[in-house]
Amino acid sequence: MTPQAPTIDVRNALMLLALAVLWGSSFFFYKVLIVALPPLSIAFGRVAIAALCLNVWLALRGKALPTDRRLWAQFTIMGMLGNAIPFALIASGEAQISSGLAAILNATTPIFTVLVAHVATHDERLTGPRLGGVIAGLVGVLVLIGPQVLAGMGRGALWGEAACLVASASYGLAGVYGRRFRGIDALTVTTGTVSASALALVPLVLVFDRPWLLAMPGAATWGGLLGIALLCTVLAYVLYFRILAGAGASNVSMVTLLLPFTAMLLGALFLGEHVPSRAVGALALIGLGFVLIDGRLLRRLRHVTSGMR
Repeated sequence: MTPQAPTIDVRNALMLLALAVLWGSSFFFYKVLIVALPPLSIAFGRVAIAALCLNVWLALRGKALPTDRRLWAQFTIMGMLGNAIPFALIASGEAQISSGLAAILNATTPIFTVLVAHVATHDERLTGPRLGGVIAGLVGVLVLIGPQVLAGMGRGALWGEAACLVASASYGLAGVYGRRFRGIDALTVTTGTVSASALALVPLVLVFDRPWLLAMPGAATWGGLLGIALLCTVLAYVLYFRILAGAGASNVSMVTLLLPFTAMLLGALFLGEHVPSRAVGALALIGLGFVLIDGRLLRRLRHVTSGMR
């Protein structure tokens, strides 16, 4: 009997939307920070501030990080795949391309995740509907952003585009690798992985960025670091691991398809930006992607159809 793939219930769907809003704002923060700091320093600042806050939070709850070396090795791998590598690559990419294009490229994460999950898991196998759902969602993102953003793509931006695509592949690997932390408290996993990635980045920042030679960050830079650390990392990763445990790697990775949409929606609500009419069609395609990947509606339709025979 084939194991049933994890699905998204109402609670996980609401957390997924909240996660999309939090992570969607990270592209704005990267664009602000890359003007003042090199990519590795941005990644380190994000995880270092987040690690400090998470460890304090963990202590206030009367808990402590585990001391098992094997678990810390897993924390380090997860921290590099899900934090250090993609954070630095996206920051580097946004030095060359727009934040909107970076969000589009980041939306390829579900494709990488579904492919990795097919190879590495027994209950998130690649099916026709799942692959169709990923493609439909990705097309929805492209429709939403519009052709004018893609007009800036060229040979000069090749490195930025490649960096964001490699970051998406790293996120996909992290989504599947993170399944091994099921059963462990989400705050403990988040604190362990973020702390491990901060420690791993220390020697890289010292060797390549030489922070003692950099100018003292201004108020806007510190504000960006605090925003991307507290909102886009601390709060977002607690939600991420909770969704991952309940809905599976392929489903949680679909949050990347919502990031451009939530960024545009926040702009309309708080900055008075115009939402184009194509957003309706894009949202329909993204919704179709969720339906196909989640699979529950298709199973119900098959059940109803078989019952009518």
